[in-house]
Amino acid sequence: MSGSALPPEYDYDQPPAPASTGKWNVLSIVAFVISLLGFNIIAVILGFIALNQVGKSGDRGKGFANAAIIIGLVTIILGFIWGFFFLAGVSANA
Repeated sequence: MSGSALPPEYDYDQPPAPASTGKWNVLSIVAFVISLLGFNIIAVILGFIALNQVGKSGDRGKGFANAAIIIGLVTIILGFIWGFFFLAGVSANA
């Protein structure tokens, strides 16, 4: 019979992923709040640090860290685009 219903084999050489302790990573929450306040470069840096901490400790907060990074990078890029168009408009009217 092809397509047996046996579960995939477990790799016993690989240590199991750390279990979630249930506590929140505070830095990920701080990075998220800072990204909403507009301090985007700081939020991106703190988001990457928090993401690293969450990966090592297994704490909750991966979503907040990812959101802080995404919000920070998107607003930085939009700021550059807006600044380019603003300066292009100013120089065209000068």
